[in-house]
Amino acid sequence: MAEHKQPNVIFIMSDDHAAHAMSCYDSKINETPNLDRIANEGMRFDNCFCTNSICAPSRAAILTGLYNHKNGVKTLGDKFDSRQPTVQKMMKENGYQTALIGKWHLGNGGNSDPTGFDYWNVFPNQGEYHDPVMYDMGVEKVFKGYATDIVTDLSLNWMKSRDKDKPFMLMCHHKAPHRPWDPDEKHMHLYEDVDIPEPPTFHDDYSNRAEAAKEAKMRIDRDLRERDVKAKPPEGLSAGELKSWYYQRYIKDYLRCVASIDDNVGRILDYLDEEGLAEDTIIVYTSDQGFFLGDHGWYDKRFMYEESLRMPFVIRYPKAIKAGSVTKDFALNVDFPETFLDYAGIDIPDHMQGRSLRPVLENNTPDDWQTSMYYRYWEHLSIEHRVGAHYGLRTHDYKLIYYYGEALGSADSMDEPRTPEWELFDLNKDPYELNNVYHDPAYQETVTTLKEELYRLKDQVEDYE
Repeated sequence: MAEHKQPNVIFIMSDDHAAHAMSCYDSKINETPNLDRIANEGMRFDNCFCTNSICAPSRAAILTGLYNHKNGVKTLGDKFDSRQPTVQKMMKENGYQTALIGKWHLGNGGNSDPTGFDYWNVFPNQGEYHDPVMYDMGVEKVFKGYATDIVTDLSLNWMKSRDKDKPFMLMCHHKAPHRPWDPDEKHMHLYEDVDIPEPPTFHDDYSNRAEAAKEAKMRIDRDLRERDVKAKPPEGLSAGELKSWYYQRYIKDYLRCVASIDDNVGRILDYLDEEGLAEDTIIVYTSDQGFFLGDHGWYDKRFMYEESLRMPFVIRYPKAIKAGSVTKDFALNVDFPETFLDYAGIDIPDHMQGRSLRPVLENNTPDDWQTSMYYRYWEHLSIEHRVGAHYGLRTHDYKLIYYYGEALGSADSMDEPRTPEWELFDLNKDPYELNNVYHDPAYQETVTTLKEELYRLKDQVEDYE
């Protein structure tokens, strides 16, 4: 019997790229042919979710396979302790060459620098779009050009210079399309002569929902800055016209940043083809969380609402994943590292809290596969976005959210208590989550059942706070 050959792993992750801005997810606003190619030649996950919709916590979960109360990164203010076990360390210990290029966003210096990588070159904090400073193995350097091109150039250069006799794991992390959405010159005029359709919930008035939705500071017409939209609004516009003007300025630059990502993913796919590596390489495209693209009148993320909770996740591995596969089985960001270890033939440590997606990828989903997921957002009423801390449960049919109204041990939270509130959404009848039915007598039995499951999962992941 032939010896198991460890596959290469290329994990491409962007920042704030919502699934509904990818044409393989039926986007109504853009085309992403290269990202679609991964989906068409592999599997698309329609129910991939983050466990905390904010940049640093999601990244920490992906590295460790742990929920944020376990890996220590609950908010943007918490630095990552790189001494803890991580997927890249385990891959490296088992013969893999490892590299991280692009966005890190888990702290710089001391015990927060990347470890377990043969090569790393990362942006400080969020990084800049143009001529960014990067820490090349800890040495500060300026790289001329556009961030998305630079991350891809460095990734390709590293793959070209690697030891061809060893498998490799490359984490290629783009800063785009994160705010302030600065496009490159190539795509600067894309969409210039078209109006991007506004989403169905663009004029949401937040009635019949928790006060948390009303209080949030991420409204297209009120909270975007001149730096975000790169112009002052014209005079004389009505309130509705002004909101639409802000949306068009915002969404076009966002989509221009996505177009550059798509082009650069194409470059990596072409390289794999040219080098004959496609068959032996697992390639993933995802984002650290979802994003509001005018949905509910918002930009940003944080809430457990669908557009923010859902992550794009497409994966190709010709040796094991049937082309054109689609699944509605649940996947979580804490499942990613276990999946890579499984395919590499490396034992998954007991302390990890996710589960390998391999059986789902190979159309052999176990009977006991998760049909519910636990979410927690810790950053209570941060100055920038004013989203109340909450935790909740999502099943295939329902979503239950509890805004618990206080800051609990989280570095970026404001100590402003709020009255606790519950929300329940019937996802089959109300996919846009506009109608909180928590207090509806017809749903009281459902509420009881879902609360039992919520607290079962909370105990299961050992979140006792």
